[in-house]
Amino acid sequence: METLVLIAAIILATGVGVRLIHLLNAQHDARIAAYHYSDPLPRPPVRPDGTSRRAHHTDADR
Repeated sequence: METLVLIAAIILATGVGVRLIHLLNAQHDARIAAYHYSDPLPRPPVRPDGTSRRAHHTDADR
């Protein structure tokens, strides 16, 4: 009988913990949704030939 009470207490404690974590996550998501971040930084201009700056480096340049 003691074993069943112990198992029931463990299951109950686990359920309470899951519910608490769920509520805290929902509260955190609401805070994040309420905060408006600044606009993202503009992307750097693309080179006309389509190559990156790294493509122009060779071992002879070093």
